[in-house]
Amino acid sequence: MLESISHVLQAKLSELSAQLAFAPAWLVSLIILIVAFAAAWLLHAAIFAALRRLSRGNRRYFRTITEAIKNPARFAALLIAFAIALPTAPLSSETQDILARFLGLATICWVGWIVLTGVHIAANLYLLNFGLDVGDNLLARKHITQVRVMRRALDTVVVLLTLGFALMTFDAVRQYGVSLFASAGAAGVIFGLAARPLFSNLLAGVQLAVSQPTRIDDAVVVENEWGNVEDITFNYVVLRLWDLRRMVVPLSYFIEKPFQNWTRIGGDLIGSVLLYLDHTAPVDAIREKLREIVAQSKLWDGKVVNLQVTDCKETTIELRALISANNASAAWDLRCEVREKLIDFVRREHPYALPRRRNEVVEPSHLKTSGPFPETGSRN
Repeated sequence: MLESISHVLQAKLSELSAQLAFAPAWLVSLIILIVAFAAAWLLHAAIFAALRRLSRGNRRYFRTITEAIKNPARFAALLIAFAIALPTAPLSSETQDILARFLGLATICWVGWIVLTGVHIAANLYLLNFGLDVGDNLLARKHITQVRVMRRALDTVVVLLTLGFALMTFDAVRQYGVSLFASAGAAGVIFGLAARPLFSNLLAGVQLAVSQPTRIDDAVVVENEWGNVEDITFNYVVLRLWDLRRMVVPLSYFIEKPFQNWTRIGGDLIGSVLLYLDHTAPVDAIREKLREIVAQSKLWDGKVVNLQVTDCKETTIELRALISANNASAAWDLRCEVREKLIDFVRREHPYALPRRRNEVVEPSHLKTSGPFPETGSRN
């Protein structure tokens, strides 16, 4: 069918070229190319309009593939139209050779594009089975991190190969490449030193995808900054900090330096609340109030609640409340809620337990007198 369409289109373009023989060659060629491109564009639009109708409903896999191949298919249709229209254009042989070389270069780029599209389609179809909007998303974060990092590594390889094949279509570049490989001693060393950060981050990305010290949406502490892993790119990691700032960290950092990962195994966290009260504070009453507060809170996961006296100083005692939550954000909010309500409880019910300083003067016994003033000896 496509072959018959191409023959019909080429015949029509040849007739159009013959009818416009009175016009300049460049104008006739331009009109022929415009007509060929318009026909290819309309054919592409009609095909994908039919595909959109077929993808209505819950066919998310079919819809994902259709949307992904839409632009590469349009580019392929334009290339085919260009290849059909080129022989019918009244151009010199030299100009046609240049345009044919351009067509070959564009075809190589399209092949690289279609390979990238295939990689993205496979990754997106695989990730449709995993979502981060669930309570226990550890498995989803693991697979999403692996797929995204490996996809970006494959993207880099495909782009480099496509660029290499495209450059090798030029004779001068091909000869230079051969001579470069023939004398690749010092040049290889220089290139290796210059590309060391690039390759170190590339290898770090692959290692991060395999070993997974951190994953997408993990809660981490890096350089005393707390946030969630928002994105893992080809050479850096983007952290979304608690105040919505973005922190950009090189991939190699997570391989070479220590950092805290609060959700490495699971999202559950234990938070602590410290209170400094007077020695007369009713610890049992405060412990019961803590259990009452967390039992009424939607942030508590029902696992850990405890209150202990962890320190005793000259003027205060230190109470540490331990509480657990499903994730880092819930643990932080629960800590703030518990701290606020415990302080309010002590202030209203036991104000004497708030921290205070005592000043007590005790008179030594050998200086005590029976009267308001000490007795004085008689004068001689």
